[in-house]
Amino acid sequence: MTEASKVTNILLVGVGGQGTILASELLAHVLLEAGFDVKKSEVHGMAQRGGRVVSHVRFGKKVYSSLIVKGEADILVGFEMAETLRSIEWLSPGARVIAENKAILPYTSLVGQSAYPFDALEKVRKAGFHITVVNGEELAAAAGEKKTANVVLMGAMAHHLPVERGIWEETIRKNMPKKLVDMNLKAFALGWGEGQV
Repeated sequence: MTEASKVTNILLVGVGGQGTILASELLAHVLLEAGFDVKKSEVHGMAQRGGRVVSHVRFGKKVYSSLIVKGEADILVGFEMAETLRSIEWLSPGARVIAENKAILPYTSLVGQSAYPFDALEKVRKAGFHITVVNGEELAAAAGEKKTANVVLMGAMAHHLPVERGIWEETIRKNMPKKLVDMNLKAFALGWGEGQV
């Protein structure tokens, strides 16, 4: 495959209520604004009840399928620690991981039926992937709203895409409700700072 025909695969994973799908929609809008062909697909699962949520975003000069083949994801954005660990089988060698440092225990862990992997992000690191760990919810609170943690993670990931920061900011202005634009721009900027590390 030539560099011009390369398709980049981004997998976003989390649980219902974290804004995983909204983040994938923002990402798709940004990539379209930057002039790429983009395909997106998601699996909601039981998203309303805290179930697993997975979004596939693929972009390049021409993209024919919306689904990432297992083992070919270039970037994984994990909104929850266990979901991040659970998804590393989707990654290509040398893939980049942007991970929220947050545990959301499933019911089975809360009632003692299963152990929660609190060392999930360390296991991802030991598996050989480049990982940037972000305290997204904490940074989002500093931006004015904890629910903007998804945009914080997009900011941290943005360094690894061939898209100028200004396109991200303009897309946020165009696609967010007016009253939420400033806090989302702050959240993106805080994430951008994390991604530079």
